[in-house]
Amino acid sequence: MAAVAEITSEAAVASNNTTTAANKNDNNNNLDSETKPTSESEFTVQKLVDMFTKLNPLAKEFFPSSYSKNNPNELHFNNFAVPVKQSANDNFPKRKRNNFNQGRRKLNGRAYRAQQEDSIRRTVYVSDIDQHVTEERLAGLFSGCGQVVDCRVCGDPHSVLRFAFVEFADEQGARAALNLGGTMLGYYPVRVLPSKTAILPVNPTFLPRSEDEREMCTRTVYCTNIDKKVSQVEVKNFFESICGEVTRLRLLGDQVHSTRIAFVEFAMAESAIVALNCSGMALGSQPVRVSPSKTPVRPRVTRPAMH
Repeated sequence: MAAVAEITSEAAVASNNTTTAANKNDNNNNLDSETKPTSESEFTVQKLVDMFTKLNPLAKEFFPSSYSKNNPNELHFNNFAVPVKQSANDNFPKRKRNNFNQGRRKLNGRAYRAQQEDSIRRTVYVSDIDQHVTEERLAGLFSGCGQVVDCRVCGDPHSVLRFAFVEFADEQGARAALNLGGTMLGYYPVRVLPSKTAILPVNPTFLPRSEDEREMCTRTVYCTNIDKKVSQVEVKNFFESICGEVTRLRLLGDQVHSTRIAFVEFAMAESAIVALNCSGMALGSQPVRVSPSKTPVRPRVTRPAMH
């Protein structure tokens, strides 16, 4: 019995040693597996992610067989319609950029600025003009310097502070006109300087077309700085009470400018001369500015009624 017990105890010790060794081997394997780098598995997963991200869910092979060709904005999954998300700009046609028009617009702008600069170089500024000097007389003074294209007198016609712009056909005429500074014209010597602005041209369609219209211009005055609250009847009463009978009046204005303008035609040319004295008088809440008109007040054309 003692021998059996000794053998049994030796077997148990051997078994424990075997188990301990096996456990150590397992632990070592686990440690090796835990510390083993996972670069190969990570590479495989990353490769799959890259493949899936490159897939197009709207590709033909991903469309179900129940896709409705009649309504391409819906996908049908298990008999349920799923709307396809659209962009807000899908309903509007894309606007094509017209590079030709843009280049043409830039060209027109450059050409206009070049034309304005050329006109400024051909224009002189004249100040200290006598109130009795007319545009024709002023243009005659500078006609010896070159061809006068346009002459525009501005300011209060009854003040020495009147000024004018004289435009020549070429720059040589404008340079020669600078030598006339200090010339007596009327009661005052005029001052002549290079102009910083060009003369705003008058629409040729508004200029007199006949001798009758030229005669109408002698009876017409051009009024500016008219109060917007003043009516056409009030403008007419203002000039008739001071100057004489008004035969035709055209009051113009818009929502952009703060004041209005008017063309007033009188029955007599003497009334138009008297009307020039009204420059600076209050008409409404504004002092009106009156100058001779270059354009006649044409009667309005009545269009035939449409049937």
